[in-house]
Amino acid sequence: METNSQGDPRVLFVMNLVLSSLFASVVVWGLDFVGIAAFTPVNVASLAIVLIAVTYAITR
Repeated sequence: METNSQGDPRVLFVMNLVLSSLFASVVVWGLDFVGIAAFTPVNVASLAIVLIAVTYAITR
């Protein structure tokens, strides 16, 4: 029997939020390390929002 469950959308959203935020903080830290962008909460949040939107668009 094959089940095609997509899971609870709330759990998927929280996982997307957490993982995108972690990835964004690593990327912004790396950009700060090389001197391209400053490591600020605004930069991390902006990149996290972009990543969440792209991930949502790709999975829909």
